[in-house]
Amino acid sequence: MGKQINVALIGNPNTGKTSVFNQLTGLNQKVGNYPGITVEKKEGICKLPRGLKAHILDLPGTYSLNASSFDENVVIELLLNKNDKDFPDVAVVVSDVENLKRNLLLFTQIKDLGIPTILAVNMADRMDRKGISLDIELLEERLKTKIALVSARKRMGIDHLKELILNHRHLPVEPCVNASIIDPEYFGNLRKAFPNQSLYKLWLVITQDVNFGNINRGELKKSSDFSTKSVSDLKRLQQKETILRYQFINGVLRETLVIDKNAATDLRSRLDRILTHKVWGYVIFFGILLLIFQAIYSWSSYPMDMIDTAFASLSEWTKDTFPGGAFTNLIAEGIVPGLGGIVIFIPQIAFLFLFISILEESGYMSRVVFLMDRIMRRFGLSGKSVVPLVSGTACAIPAVMATRNIEHWKERLITILVVPFTTCSARLPVYLIIIALVIPDKTFIGLNLQGITLMILYMLGFGMAIFSAWLLHKVMKSKTKSYFVIEMPNYKLPMIKNVAINVIEKTKSFIFGAGKIILAISVILWVLASYGPGDNFDNAEEIVTSQYTSESNISQSELDEEIASFKLKNSYIGIMGRGIEPAVAPLGYDWKIGIAIISSFAAREVFVGTLATIYSVGSDEEETIKNRMAAETNPVLGGPLFTFASGVSLLLFYAFAMQCMSTLAIVKRETNTWKWPMLQLFIMSGFAYVVALIAFQLLK
Repeated sequence: MGKQINVALIGNPNTGKTSVFNQLTGLNQKVGNYPGITVEKKEGICKLPRGLKAHILDLPGTYSLNASSFDENVVIELLLNKNDKDFPDVAVVVSDVENLKRNLLLFTQIKDLGIPTILAVNMADRMDRKGISLDIELLEERLKTKIALVSARKRMGIDHLKELILNHRHLPVEPCVNASIIDPEYFGNLRKAFPNQSLYKLWLVITQDVNFGNINRGELKKSSDFSTKSVSDLKRLQQKETILRYQFINGVLRETLVIDKNAATDLRSRLDRILTHKVWGYVIFFGILLLIFQAIYSWSSYPMDMIDTAFASLSEWTKDTFPGGAFTNLIAEGIVPGLGGIVIFIPQIAFLFLFISILEESGYMSRVVFLMDRIMRRFGLSGKSVVPLVSGTACAIPAVMATRNIEHWKERLITILVVPFTTCSARLPVYLIIIALVIPDKTFIGLNLQGITLMILYMLGFGMAIFSAWLLHKVMKSKTKSYFVIEMPNYKLPMIKNVAINVIEKTKSFIFGAGKIILAISVILWVLASYGPGDNFDNAEEIVTSQYTSESNISQSELDEEIASFKLKNSYIGIMGRGIEPAVAPLGYDWKIGIAIISSFAAREVFVGTLATIYSVGSDEEETIKNRMAAETNPVLGGPLFTFASGVSLLLFYAFAMQCMSTLAIVKRETNTWKWPMLQLFIMSGFAYVVALIAFQLLK
């Protein structure tokens, strides 16, 4: 018993498996992806009696070992591969006391694999209220296992479950059901062909797209016994196996389970009639969304302002405390703002996942998904895509992370690719200052023109996301048809521990996943803006100072701003901006806007701050920025730079361009490859360029 015990936590969706996992591991857990695929891998450490530890692997929810998704394939391949480092010493099948019949199908299949298996019957605290009674001793005898009656919500039975895990070697491993009786001749021939292999493992390899040990599908296909069965024959045998198992389960439950139907309340059906109503269901959902995003904007603004101020103060303190030089500047102007750019997202991410966790834990999110699926499916999306698309109005980063709830990979990928089109809060500073410059502050039929323009930009973003999803759905043809099946779980009060762990894990995932990339690019941008080639950059102070005589009416701070502006113009990023000026000039922009577009790759809101520096104005003097921007002249066409044509062009560019490295970083993390974020970057930015070009040329 010296080594660490490997425990696989297995169960149907909505059985409370995650709650049991959280009770066993607490915060001693980590989340990642299985090697080479995007299925989430949750694992943690559980302290057992007598000072021992168990490595708990929370496997994806699955209804049976007849795989129909990536997630279910992961479960089967692990349970078949004894050489895998995570292969379980014991499997814990978590079931819901109200859905034992359906949950036991998976249990009987895992028993057939010869793995010591414990049945954890969860939500035991609901048994009295629902009029359910179980003969545990008889059930253990019929299922040839040990049973832990648990309530993750009230932490009942968790210690007993730990004792059973500790003593897993004493568990019987013989199967409950002899599956070979569905076709004795076929299975007899299979046993003769592979006498040293587990018969049920062979059957799974034959019927699933998986391999195990030294046996693979190629070898089995060479066997005449395998080739005698067509795909349709095998499907019929699978159905016969399922019927056989349910016949066994029904017989066992008739002896061991009693349900007093009069004890169950009808509250769930009454709530469902309202929350999934074809009219009121949508009204209630959009009301909840409005409430959530108002709360996200208002609640997160306070901590975000505090974080912003704290990092600005830290940057100033660094400059004032450490000796001057390149290293201090790197910390103060590169690393500290880079860290700030990561940390400032935390409140929005935490609040968004707080609300999503509460909706999921309560059972309401399944109703939303059911409600929205009919609309979203026409565009190649899942009903679950509505949560990321709407949450993208706060920030694309948590929105991309929220796609993890979408099981079908194609639908999830399409949602990830189109989410950045929805207008996030980072675009607002850009929109507001440009709208103020080029759209008259007048009313039309009682509505403010500037407000209407902002609303149109939001609608354009969402409309483009839906249209792109439809287009991708047509291009990315899937060989398998996606059927929408969702289970409606019971309504329940959210568990504070589950919600807290979910928020902490998702926030940590962003900080350590995307954060490293954001920080690295922030430092690169600082280097490009802080250094430049040639004498113009090196002698910027002398060159700018020589342009002013002693009689010039210019303060020291204004002179410093002029020097900073000149250095920026001749820095590497300034040269890049002037280098791309021929490309942006047809859109109505000059080299200064070119620099702002490049630097706003760090975050869209950087656009305004960059222009403030270029125009030698402190970024807090917003009106002055607007006045200076309004006074700028177009170097090619003459006249004001910010006209209705160039303003609309810029607004459309930012509406459609992939202009945020944070989003690229999180897309890379979620898709496990640079292929999709790079396609996003080039296709979205190329489309934005073409739309902005057409808009300017038509309106100028």
